[in-house]
Amino acid sequence: MKEKLIFNYIGSENIWIGIDDTDSVKGGCTTYVARTIIKKIVDQGYDIIGYARLVRLNPNIPWKTRGNGAISFRVGKGVGKKTKIGEINGKSIFCYSKESRKDLSNSDTKKIILIVETIVDKYARLEDKKTNSGFVISKKQPPFGFYEKTVREIVSLKEVKHLLKNMNANYKGYKNCRGLIGATASIAWSPSKDNTYELIAYREKNKWGKKRSVDDESTKKMDKKCLSTFDNYDYRNKHNRLVPNSPCPILYGVRGDDDKELVCAHSMVKSEKVDSWLIFETNQGTDDHLQSKNVGKIQPYQSVIVEGSVCKFPDTIKGGHVIFRIKDSSGEIDCAAYEPTKEFRNIIRELLVGDIVEVYGGIRGKPLTINLEKINIKRLEKQIEKVENPVCPNCGKHMKSKGKNQGYKCKICGMKIKDAKLVEKKRNISIGFYEVPVCARRHISKPLKRMNHKSF
Repeated sequence: MKEKLIFNYIGSENIWIGIDDTDSVKGGCTTYVARTIIKKIVDQGYDIIGYARLVRLNPNIPWKTRGNGAISFRVGKGVGKKTKIGEINGKSIFCYSKESRKDLSNSDTKKIILIVETIVDKYARLEDKKTNSGFVISKKQPPFGFYEKTVREIVSLKEVKHLLKNMNANYKGYKNCRGLIGATASIAWSPSKDNTYELIAYREKNKWGKKRSVDDESTKKMDKKCLSTFDNYDYRNKHNRLVPNSPCPILYGVRGDDDKELVCAHSMVKSEKVDSWLIFETNQGTDDHLQSKNVGKIQPYQSVIVEGSVCKFPDTIKGGHVIFRIKDSSGEIDCAAYEPTKEFRNIIRELLVGDIVEVYGGIRGKPLTINLEKINIKRLEKQIEKVENPVCPNCGKHMKSKGKNQGYKCKICGMKIKDAKLVEKKRNISIGFYEVPVCARRHISKPLKRMNHKSF
């Protein structure tokens, strides 16, 4: 059931548009919906102010469809610097650095609302029970704190509707209306603390749902030349990270810190024909979802940074998952390197009780477990091993152990010695950061490349 569109005409202002949850596990894509709206709006003579934004929200939400990403962009009359941000149907798409003082009229607002509603109605995959689309149109940005809560916690629909009504926003929710939460949070996001970009290339419609053709060798070449890009290719696991797994309209996406270099990167990737492309400003690769916590304060569906000491040795369980436990002054919690993290599990298997670590990851519900995204090993416990049984100073023969912690005795002369020769064993891991491989990386997780840390 669709919620009735609430009209609060926002008058003579440039406006924000936010959209969320139009995709499904079987197809669709909210960035493609935005691309289609942007094309229509530009064709109608309006301008895009700043980059369109792709904002990833709480990655642990159990009812998300796929990547839990929402879209927003600003529409008005642009002035100032003009930047090319894409191509659609052979036509260049530009954004402007500033908005004009010439504001949008009520009739402009009505026209834009109709464009958005018509396109969302057409492309939202509402046949999927998890798809609950929503869009928001507002002259105001919600407070940044609303975005922070949405990327780190669970936000109620009641809370977001109350906020939208106070903002005098136009909005429409479909089915259970949960998409309104992401649409609002996307508008609320500010890239002032950290941001990245993603150039998304789209497929021709007759290719949707079919196997993609993106050349691995050209991706590797691009990865090595375009140094501001990240998470392009997993060399160990032979995985092209540009290419999505779902049957959506996206052909590939290149992520990076430099929006201009993304255009160069795009030109280097060899693939099937690209229908259109668009650059989004994003919070991907920023770790915005993480918050420092003591073990005792952790709640389900959060993403946390926790420092503690290893109190239970790593154990490989059925399925190839590796589980260990850490503790701090407030409690204990299990940490997991699940099978999809591949070789990262070998690092975790080397941990010893007493090691001091800082773990980064999302919290699953029951039992509370940290799903590891990366780990900072801060102190390693010394690993002592016995080289050999001691030699009797009288007889020159190796002595025999009397039992655990009971010393050694010479079988010939009966001489007793308490200790054997012990040495410190070299550990197979070092102090520093380790991260899951590219093939297992969450969109919002900050790669070590962006943290100026060496990646092991």
